[in-house]
Amino acid sequence: MIPTKNFKTKPVHPASVGKRMLQGAGVALLLISVFLISVRDIDEDWSELWVVKPLIIVSLSGALGGLFFYNMDHLRNEGALRKTVANILSLIVYLIVLWLGIVLGLNGTLWD
Repeated sequence: MIPTKNFKTKPVHPASVGKRMLQGAGVALLLISVFLISVRDIDEDWSELWVVKPLIIVSLSGALGGLFFYNMDHLRNEGALRKTVANILSLIVYLIVLWLGIVLGLNGTLWD
């Protein structure tokens, strides 16, 4: 019988799901903030708080992209080729989710 005390396993997830979601939301919030700051002509029909909707929706979509990145950690631990595939797939999904969040967030204001 082999003693099991000597076995050491690496954790599959190097960071928590909350940390990955905050990272994704932070990048998305930074991008939409830079975009919204550059807006010069604001329609008079919009309320004063029109920027809240895009900030919230885009941040949530970035958090979903971070969640997908977190879920790809199992594939990332299986080797060099699968790590590359997981990273490329995570980037593509993040960009698609971020684009959809920007469209939904700006719907009715700048994306009319």
